[in-house]
Amino acid sequence: MPSPAYVSLPQLFSFSAGVRGEWSIVSVNAVTGDSLAAAPRLEFTSGEVDPGANWTLRGFTSNARYTTRSELATLGAKPAPLGRASATRAALIPIAKSAAWWVLAQDTRREILASASQHIAIGSEYLPAIARQLHHSRDLGEPFDFLTWFEFAPEHEQLFEQLVTRLRTTPEWRYVEREVEIRLVRDRRQATDR
Repeated sequence: MPSPAYVSLPQLFSFSAGVRGEWSIVSVNAVTGDSLAAAPRLEFTSGEVDPGANWTLRGFTSNARYTTRSELATLGAKPAPLGRASATRAALIPIAKSAAWWVLAQDTRREILASASQHIAIGSEYLPAIARQLHHSRDLGEPFDFLTWFEFAPEHEQLFEQLVTRLRTTPEWRYVEREVEIRLVRDRRQATDR
């Protein structure tokens, strides 16, 4: 699994829910809008997609958008790589924002995300305990605009709950029209076999 890179070349990833994958799906819950079908496992890959999957979501990593130089420095000061053996809990949160969000000018979206909502600052508070990687999907014609992948150790599950609760109360979330939270567990044997 790749480490999060705040400035990186785009790389396409697929999240496939079915019978394959190192992550067991614990729950699939609609936060806003329609949910996704349940499945026993999730495969996260940059390679071939399982044709028998219940569903597959695709997204690509990119440079950090809406981020200032000082915010990048803060994020880089607390490295939180994905794939740590201790991080046996994960969440995949696909999000679709409303048309009203996308007609706003980029500087207005930046103001809502960073200044009014403090999205970047809030997320930084939980580093390095909560590792995360944003995948962009809107430009691929996917049903969600973003796929956010989080990994954390079992003892940091309450921190993760705090993080998502805080973000969901911000002005930015008024523009979210569909959000699904998929909780996952990786057993230690699979974590060490990688």
